[in-house]
Amino acid sequence: MNTYKHSVSSFSLCLLGFIVFDLLFSFCNNSETASKAETAKTSTEETTVALQKNIIFFGNSLTAGYGLDDINTGFVALAQHRLDSLNQNYHCINAGLSGETTAGGAARVDWIIAQQPFDIFILELGGNDALRGIDPASSEKNLQTIIDKVRTKNPSAKIILAGMEAPRNLGKQYDNSFHAIYPALAKKNNIAFIPFILDNVGGIAALNQTDGIHPNVEGNKIVIENIWRVLKSEL
Repeated sequence: MNTYKHSVSSFSLCLLGFIVFDLLFSFCNNSETASKAETAKTSTEETTVALQKNIIFFGNSLTAGYGLDDINTGFVALAQHRLDSLNQNYHCINAGLSGETTAGGAARVDWIIAQQPFDIFILELGGNDALRGIDPASSEKNLQTIIDKVRTKNPSAKIILAGMEAPRNLGKQYDNSFHAIYPALAKKNNIAFIPFILDNVGGIAALNQTDGIHPNVEGNKIVIENIWRVLKSEL
């Protein structure tokens, strides 16, 4: 009888030991599986970030989305939406500053391009120069300085120059001189060129805010099409 009890007790202990071992093995196995899954997830996320490319939109109030109640209706945000919808792994950086002139841009660009890597640089400046009647030769020199700095920082980055037109009240000579600097710079530097970023928007009251200068929501929908015609071939 005692021998029987001893056998049962021994069997119970062995069974208990087996159960504990099985639980520990399952726990360790599940922990290892979870760890591998987490590592794989982290690796995938790091790869996605590594593959992501940046587009810097460097400009004035047009780029900044001045006057819009919702910045998501500006053309930089619309560019991001377009890229996302096409599963293009690009991140749009809005580096617009209201009131910026080409001189201001030439001084500010160093700080902007030092912040993070970039693959495409869209240069939209000059409108405020024209509004102030600044000598087109000076504007051209400043734009060239910006282009040079961008290329020095990242020689492989693609640059897109957005053209601008001067207001007609400054006279035909000024208008022609100002207009000429953009295609000349694009040709000289062999960079992509948007002839007039406000094409089919500038001067049309229904597509601009009450100031007659900055595109409204509907105007920005047209501006992004002007940009996209050139940008899509640079991706």
